[in-house]
Amino acid sequence: MLLVEKISEMQAISASLKRENKKIAVVPTMGYLHDGHLNLIKKAKSSSDIVITTLFVNPLQFAPNEDFDKYPRDMERDIKLAEEAGSDYLFCPSASEMYPQNYGTLIAITGITSKFESAMRPTHFNGVATVVAKLLNATQPHFAIFGQKDFQQTLVIKQLIRDLNMNIQMIIAPTTREEDGLAMSSRNVYLSEQERKDATIIYKALGEAISIVQKGEKRRKIVNAVMHKELRSVPYIRIDYAAAADSEYLFEPEEFLPSQQIVLLIAAYLGKTRLIDNALVTVPTI
Repeated sequence: MLLVEKISEMQAISASLKRENKKIAVVPTMGYLHDGHLNLIKKAKSSSDIVITTLFVNPLQFAPNEDFDKYPRDMERDIKLAEEAGSDYLFCPSASEMYPQNYGTLIAITGITSKFESAMRPTHFNGVATVVAKLLNATQPHFAIFGQKDFQQTLVIKQLIRDLNMNIQMIIAPTTREEDGLAMSSRNVYLSEQERKDATIIYKALGEAISIVQKGEKRRKIVNAVMHKELRSVPYIRIDYAAAADSEYLFEPEEFLPSQQIVLLIAAYLGKTRLIDNALVTVPTI
């Protein structure tokens, strides 16, 4: 596996690979790789000839009060894991390479960014859209692989690729979970032993909501209430949102329609650690 730090070098490598008719897949990450990331790399390997993993903790998507400085980092470990998973290149630019002096461009996504994560983190998706556009421009892939865990983010990136006419196919891989259902996340290392035990309530709340939808419940407020009730069985949990929405545009109708696919979205704090998760469920036709 080759490490690349310069955008111009990465672009030159991708251009050369394309001249050889190689199919390129990129897996964008912020590092501190876990099995979820490694599964994305393996997914990329199965759909392409060349896999580029990017490793960049993006300052633009963190608000001043968030955990940019504390975000876990272990470059040596990440290099080893990415190579073992099958990555051919690790693109790991510095902040000054990505955002040099006098940098002044931000990409703003409208519509699907008006709620949920954006309500809690107003500048977050501008930072995400900007860095993803720059990473895609640097790596010039045919395929871009993302995980379902950051569901609203996948919609943002899908819109980015569509609206900016990028000739890139986006592939969304299922969320990788621990044995007890907790979605894998680099931030899970922040959890205390008790918080880690209690964090499974998020997966349980999603399961309760899936169950009532599959039994025929179409009323959005009822589905939301079921998730809130389950989450509150952990007394100290702080809920940012627990909501059902249309999975394509995040519309929130009073009632969902038969055959409509719903996304169930949860963001909550256990102690100082903010966790997000989601699940998809389709309203039955009968």
